[in-house]
Amino acid sequence: MPIRPTKDQLAAAQDKVIPDVIAPGLDVLFCGINPGLYSGALGLHFARPGNRFWPALHAGGFTPRLLDPSEQHELLDLGLGITNVVARTTARADELTGDELREGGKTLVEKVLENEPRWLAVLGITAYRTAFGEKKAKVGPQERVIGKTGVWVLPNPSGLNAHWTPAGLAGEFAALRARVVT
Repeated sequence: MPIRPTKDQLAAAQDKVIPDVIAPGLDVLFCGINPGLYSGALGLHFARPGNRFWPALHAGGFTPRLLDPSEQHELLDLGLGITNVVARTTARADELTGDELREGGKTLVEKVLENEPRWLAVLGITAYRTAFGEKKAKVGPQERVIGKTGVWVLPNPSGLNAHWTPAGLAGEFAALRARVVT
């Protein structure tokens, strides 16, 4: 498959599922809202070039270098993983229904209980609020615990979430990283 998906490949990616990058006992399981069509076409998490997940992950101290989405499985060796609240790909996260997000929250709880990461980091405050019924949640550590897993909400790293600068994203990722290493 080419590095940049064609228009037809993007259209064909609607409603695809990208397998989780997950293993038992991770330090952090990062959880996106749902994969976009670009990610679905390539079969890689956070694959769109404008997505700031990989740079924020590196700038926040989680990776020794900036990883490419094609290197996503290297995260496991670093004690990190990736999943999504809703598995199916869409062009935009606002195509998801509240019911899908709430159902995805239940599925996410099951994954967390099964794999027991130290932290679940949900990337997107609005999705977190809907999925978990926490209407007043803010970015940062949450009171909620899933089994023994702490919950942290990070900003959505999508380039569409422009009010979060790269430096601001890096700072939020670094705050979680500081908690992970203590």
